[in-house]
Amino acid sequence: MAASVTPPRGMRDFLPAAKARREHALGLIREVYTAHGFDEIETPVMEDASRLHAGLGGDNEKLAFAVMKRALSADDLAAAAASGDALSLADLGLRYDLTVPLARFYATHRAALPPVFRSIQIAPVWRAERPQKGRYRQFVQCDIDIIGEAGPLAELELLTATVATLDALGLGGTTIRLNDRRILAGILSSWGVPDELRERALITIDKLDKIGTGGVASELAELGIVSSDADVAAELEALTTADWRLHDGVVPPPGWLDRDAYAELLALRDALPDAAIEFDPTLVRGMGYYTGTIFEIAHPDHGYSLGGGGRYDGMIGRFLGQEVPACGFSIGFERIVDLLAVRDEARPRAVVLVYDADVASAQLLALKRELVASGTRVRLERRVKNLRALLDRVTADGFDAFAQVGAETTDAASLAFRDLGA
Repeated sequence: MAASVTPPRGMRDFLPAAKARREHALGLIREVYTAHGFDEIETPVMEDASRLHAGLGGDNEKLAFAVMKRALSADDLAAAAASGDALSLADLGLRYDLTVPLARFYATHRAALPPVFRSIQIAPVWRAERPQKGRYRQFVQCDIDIIGEAGPLAELELLTATVATLDALGLGGTTIRLNDRRILAGILSSWGVPDELRERALITIDKLDKIGTGGVASELAELGIVSSDADVAAELEALTTADWRLHDGVVPPPGWLDRDAYAELLALRDALPDAAIEFDPTLVRGMGYYTGTIFEIAHPDHGYSLGGGGRYDGMIGRFLGQEVPACGFSIGFERIVDLLAVRDEARPRAVVLVYDADVASAQLLALKRELVASGTRVRLERRVKNLRALLDRVTADGFDAFAQVGAETTDAASLAFRDLGA
């Protein structure tokens, strides 16, 4: 029986046309991020296992791919199996996001970086997800982060650059949802949730779009986090249906709204009058390292987030021993790339030279060099009996025109190009 030749489950190959589409989108993202003053860095695909499982990554830590130590013995394996501690066999792991590596990177290189560091990271990450539509085990994240800026300027720069990137990609109709962890803390306090159960409560609230207000309330009650699921369900329903447009006239439920946090969200909205921004008091963002503002990209045609981020002022201190303010925003590249229309004007003209078998290699290369020097993409294809099939294939690969090359062809000016797809 032949061996399987498919990629590992949850991972994908990309044919040339798909790869070109992805690189085009990534190029636009890099261009906008760079124009907004961010600098690209690169970190290793692996980090120390202890760092990846330091309580910073929330549920994603459970999805981390571990890399086993070298030269493990049968006794080592047996001991780990007996103790149920499989992680003791690993000293490294594949990164499950780009934020934990960035925190480690900043702690390592702080002396060589500016006081306020604006970073770009565009790279693959790995999670042991159950593969499904929109969820993969290997996927690309596009992150921008600002480290060292404690004020709202960090959020404003991140939001501005993200909105500009979505515009450059031609992705219309998106809305940025805003909330603040302090507002969520106020809601939980009003329900009487003790401090030690708050992170668990937020994990449940984060399922709101999947299981609804009743499901969230029931789960909180089953876990013993709240005493009355009926009261909580009613409050969640009120929170999700209220007119929460950001304006001073909103009268919040008494007692729980953090006025300082709400005022900061108002200020963000006022500073970005052209952006579609909504306040959502139930927005959680699942990562436990967020400490303040959180945001998410929503699209009316999709029930899932297209990106998000927030302020995580406590993370870098875990590595550095000194608190450093930090805030970041990530675009969900895999979720948006299929929504994008590739803009023809953004790529160079692409042509195919179909040559006869008697054409000398030196002649072909001279023609190719001349065309490439003029900014044209060129592919050489030997003439085949079924020319139509060849032309259909190169058209699917994104080529615009073709010309036939014979022994008498002397230079590029003598080529007679015909449009493909015409």
